[in-house]
Amino acid sequence: MTTVAILPIYDASGNKSYRAVAGDKQSIGKTAGQALDALTTELGENEFSALLLLQNFHPDQFFGVEQLSRLSELMDMWRIAQDEGRSLPKEMQAELDNLVEAELKAATNRSASLLQQPNQ
Repeated sequence: MTTVAILPIYDASGNKSYRAVAGDKQSIGKTAGQALDALTTELGENEFSALLLLQNFHPDQFFGVEQLSRLSELMDMWRIAQDEGRSLPKEMQAELDNLVEAELKAATNRSASLLQQPNQ
């Protein structure tokens, strides 16, 4: 299964768009959906099925402020490296991979928590 991260990005004017990243592939769109659609086209996925949960990227009990801050910092460094045609140093890439995995686990825990809440 392909893991996709969709992150909000801001240009110098403060305008928000979204970057979808899967491995060494990435795309940008005005919405998270546009970025995901462009990425699936780039990946060559004929059939794409997924459960998508969108979060406002705020720290919570599952993924703390320090983790979120470091993930953002490393993603910025990763984007710069990609734009320059290079990779992050191995230790930074490993840290980024670990944080992405931690956020994926946090999203799973968040989903489980939502499913346990009574219907409102």
